[in-house]
Amino acid sequence: MAQYDLIVQSGRYFDGSAAPSSVRSLAIKDGRVALISAEPLDEHQAERVIDARGKWITPGFLDTHTHYDAELIVAPGLSESVRHGVTTVLVGSCSLSMVCSQAEDASDIFTRVETVPREKVLPILQTRKTWSGPRQWREFIDQHPLGPNLISFLGHSDLRVAVMGLHRATDRQVVPSVAEQQRMEAVLEEALDCGFLGLSTMCLKWDKIDGDREWSKSLPSTYARWREIRRLNRLLRQRGRVHQGAPNAANPLQITQYISEAIGLLRKPLKTTLISLLDLKGNRSLALLARVSAWLTNRLGGDFRWQLLPTPFAIYADGMDIVLFEEFGAGEMALDVKDQLERNKLLQDEQYRRTFRKYYADKLSPRVWQRDFGDAVILGCPDTSLVGRNFADVARERGLHVVDLFLDMVVQHGRQLRWFTVIGNHRRDKLREMVRSPNTLITFSDAGAHIRNMAFYNLPLRFLKLVKDSHDEGQPVMSLEQAVHRLTGEQADWLGIDAGYIRLGDRADLVLLDPEGLRQNLEQENWDEMQGFGIPRMVCRNPGCVSHVLINGRLAVDDERIATELGHARGYGQFLAAR
Repeated sequence: MAQYDLIVQSGRYFDGSAAPSSVRSLAIKDGRVALISAEPLDEHQAERVIDARGKWITPGFLDTHTHYDAELIVAPGLSESVRHGVTTVLVGSCSLSMVCSQAEDASDIFTRVETVPREKVLPILQTRKTWSGPRQWREFIDQHPLGPNLISFLGHSDLRVAVMGLHRATDRQVVPSVAEQQRMEAVLEEALDCGFLGLSTMCLKWDKIDGDREWSKSLPSTYARWREIRRLNRLLRQRGRVHQGAPNAANPLQITQYISEAIGLLRKPLKTTLISLLDLKGNRSLALLARVSAWLTNRLGGDFRWQLLPTPFAIYADGMDIVLFEEFGAGEMALDVKDQLERNKLLQDEQYRRTFRKYYADKLSPRVWQRDFGDAVILGCPDTSLVGRNFADVARERGLHVVDLFLDMVVQHGRQLRWFTVIGNHRRDKLREMVRSPNTLITFSDAGAHIRNMAFYNLPLRFLKLVKDSHDEGQPVMSLEQAVHRLTGEQADWLGIDAGYIRLGDRADLVLLDPEGLRQNLEQENWDEMQGFGIPRMVCRNPGCVSHVLINGRLAVDDERIATELGHARGYGQFLAAR
């Protein structure tokens, strides 16, 4: 009988800390790292040997901002992340979890925000959702054939709806009763007892509800008074757990509420992570203000991290099907109209168009999108002569205001009009500067959501490419070891979970990666079927990069092929409880 299950032979070994890497061979036994050797190991000692010469051996990457909450129910392999070396994913972000509320409520607070079809999500929840609280959800997950390991926040919108009902939870005049507040606190305590990382909240009002009952209201979390949040934060602070939030983009000063909680003010600091640090085209000063606020918070004793996407923030849209239009009145007005014929009638109304042009021209209002159709490229259109051009050039050619051209095209072509823009992180030097900040978490992929609008499933690889390119150019942003650490051990330590390292005795979650594969264009999107949903979505494919992925010592990716058992057999990922 072989002494080991697997030997990984002679790769460049990164242990997940920032310590220097070196060539090492690893032996895996019963899901754990059993031996780390500076010399090649006897290949007869293992049932399987993988030649890692010329490759990096790294801990499995953490993706700590996803919306896989629905997908993991029907396709728990989550192979679109695993194929890129992700071995631990975090769900329950942005106040959205599927833990407490009933099936229809859970669907309606999720599907419009994350642009996953309601007609797909609702039947899944109606058929599969047998739980109604954190303990029952945890029992379900513990019996589920997970692909990657799973960590979770409890979503405040989910919690609020479960306790107050969807209608009362989205009524600005309603304050939870004493009994309701106590019930929310009790459920949160149950979640923390079950190992949830903490609580996620939302203050951004342009994330809207789906369905027929409370259509187009903002998410329930946005209706909470801050005293309600403070009482829940008290429980997080006692346990040393994490608050994830999203400030209101229309009111930048609202961030001071999060900052005061993070600092504690004569109390224990509250671990806080906010969405998101962006070098926006439409507001170049915002990133600097965000970085200063984080630096000041942590200087005053807080424990604060911005979430940072380490790649240009590329957005795709089908017609007006993009959340960016929710941030200003005219766009919000159109998206609030569910019926397509009624919406088209609105878009052709001259008074409406005047309003839209006014908002479009207002460059001083708070915004995420730069509101520049000249910076938006047409990717698909029944009129193929327009493909590859931007809206402003076409408008000039036709003697139209660019807003009128865009609205005409939406009315004429609907969702067959597909276009693309980059809203931020577009300046390479600024992005390289931001990723060095210790007050950030390298995350915010939104994997599992926005299935036609964004595809950042390979976020860890994009970050490693950014750092490796800087080395190749002779101006290193940070050491390669520090880059791996930022994707692995650093995040695991801050969140308080058992992950992110491959040291002797650790669970064998690791990646074999060919650094030459990082030379390719990692921003090229592809299309594949969304498992369990039967619909196409944008994904990433990077051949020649990640060759093998181990989760709990089992091969989840073998020579770039997804294991057939992934998502079907237990023994790969597991729920990782917060320490």
